[in-house]
Amino acid sequence: MSFIMHRRACTLGLLGLGLGVHQATQAKAGPLTIVVPYAAGGPLDKSARLLAEGAQAQLGPTQVENRPGAGGNLGAAQVAKAGADDKLLLMGAVATHAINPWLQKDFPYDPIRDFKPLLLVARTPNVLVMNAAQADALGIRSAKDVVRHLKEHQGELHYGSGGNGSIGHIAGEMFKALSNTRMTHQPFAGAGPALKALQEGKVLLMFDNLASSLPLIRAGKLRALGVTSLGPDEALPDVASINSEVPGFNVLTWFGLFAPASLPEAQARTYATAFSAAMRTPAGLQQLKAMGLNPEELTLDAFGSFVLSEYKKYEFLIKAVKIRQP
Repeated sequence: MSFIMHRRACTLGLLGLGLGVHQATQAKAGPLTIVVPYAAGGPLDKSARLLAEGAQAQLGPTQVENRPGAGGNLGAAQVAKAGADDKLLLMGAVATHAINPWLQKDFPYDPIRDFKPLLLVARTPNVLVMNAAQADALGIRSAKDVVRHLKEHQGELHYGSGGNGSIGHIAGEMFKALSNTRMTHQPFAGAGPALKALQEGKVLLMFDNLASSLPLIRAGKLRALGVTSLGPDEALPDVASINSEVPGFNVLTWFGLFAPASLPEAQARTYATAFSAAMRTPAGLQQLKAMGLNPEELTLDAFGSFVLSEYKKYEFLIKAVKIRQP
């Protein structure tokens, strides 16, 4: 090979190497992605899209990717295994970080060690709901009426949930234990099908996420019989807490943003600050309020302490009510 040809080959090689490096840099410089481990349209998905849009001015292009499956574990595991440079965050929840790990022996990630908590987005009670027409026909208007009706029909009635080990399932088993009543659990493949069955009268009751049921309650299709927090919720001020009739009953749904554990602290602070500000814009507050949610104040270490306490709390509850995945 002549000197000129050799130099040309080297030059082309270096250009090719430079192009490869440029392409790799471009790939790493892609949009920040919030993984929602559930189907589109639910409260987590809507909140993630609100935050993605509101934080773009500070963080650059930000998108949402729905990766449902395995009760939220599939999407959560994707982020748990990501590196700090992969630009992946997770909209995790009580299920992915406090409940699911206690339901399976071979769990695909460690909810404490594999993540860096960034921001608690919302805490919301579940609400005990019933088909409104059926509730009227049976004269049921409160949790006290539910207990009375169940004791008159011990073991004959069904409650629905979004699946075995879901927050609705845990709430139902706690309700039975604390009220000394019996009813049969009917799991569905998600909260949507369970709500449909409830409206069709195929199950009598359901403990659903307040943000999901609120539009149906406001439309008069469902009757709210009690909220699962210790006191009333401002979204349903006239609905008493179940705790007032069934002492000790307290189950909340929560969700928030997590990063892979390898994310540097400085970047974690940047993300937490930007997303927290996005929640508190007038548009953000309006959208959260429409879902029956209020923004939270917990970020970084404070959120991490909360997640750890929830993880330990549900270990106790799940073992106490003896819930197992089939």
